Amino acid sequence: MSTALAPEPATTSMPVEYPPLKHYDPTDVAGMIRGMEEDGYIVIRGLMSRAEVAEMHQRIDALTPFSFDSKSDTKTGVDHLKCVFNRSPYWLQFIDRPGAIEAVEGVLGKDAHIIGQTAWRSWPGSGGWGMHIDQQFFPVDEALLKSGAVKLPIFLATGHFYLNDMTLELCPTWIVPCSHKSGRGPGAKPGEARYGFVGGQEDEWNGVKAVPVLLKAGDFMLFRSEVWHTGSKNTTTDQTRYLLQVHYGRRVMAQRFSPYLDFRFNHEVLAAATPRQKRMLGGHTQGAYD
Repeated sequence: MSTALAPEPATTSMPVEYPPLKHYDPTDVAGMIRGMEEDGYIVIRGLMSRAEVAEMHQRIDALTPFSFDSKSDTKTGVDHLKCVFNRSPYWLQFIDRPGAIEAVEGVLGKDAHIIGQTAWRSWPGSGGWGMHIDQQFFPVDEALLKSGAVKLPIFLATGHFYLNDMTLELCPTWIVPCSHKSGRGPGAKPGEARYGFVGGQEDEWNGVKAVPVLLKAGDFMLFRSEVWHTGSKNTTTDQTRYLLQVHYGRRVMAQRFSPYLDFRFNHEVLAAATPRQKRMLGGHTQGAYD
């Protein structure tokens, strides 16, 4: 994990103006595909109702950690609860949410699946991450990406269901739009062969600085794995930040269901799943590597 610090909330008396994030109508699939290819992210507003958000808060509070989960007994750290789709049929509706799933399948294919679904809870005072990318497959000369001579396919993408009205103090996500066209992760040198998770001190690329994702409860953001991003510190004294995260991959990308060798599907969940949800969980037809 990178030790780079996340951006800090502005402390000056004059508020900082950040450029607005681009958002899309959930029926504009072509626009969402372009947004993922050009900007590296999309936002869909109001994908969950306020009542659904309130219920999810309660559901996350009731989760019990297991395997590689982490949960703070002192309510000072960050709770990270994996594979929530396997806990109850309730969570299935968020792996193929109408609006989001069209964007996911638009960029990853009609045979895309989830590779994980994680609930997060960040208590007051909890720290953030450093700027990073989730996965670097191979370095690319940024001149080729900026010119369009080379277009990187999207292999992995992450969806965030925001469950608070986000403020600069409530550890928002920060992203550097278009940074996937850098062809590298923050802190890596151009052309440097670094793969997988890459993190570093940079929070600006090509003249574009990191911007906070100040969305409302119920909004959704999808971003590709090569976009520079980070979660920041919760500097409030009385607010807990909730988030549901869904990782999506192309058919060929391995699913990551802890505890891995001991993972077993919950048969109650499988019995309740629709055909598409079963496919999203890994129930594919036979392919080239099967």
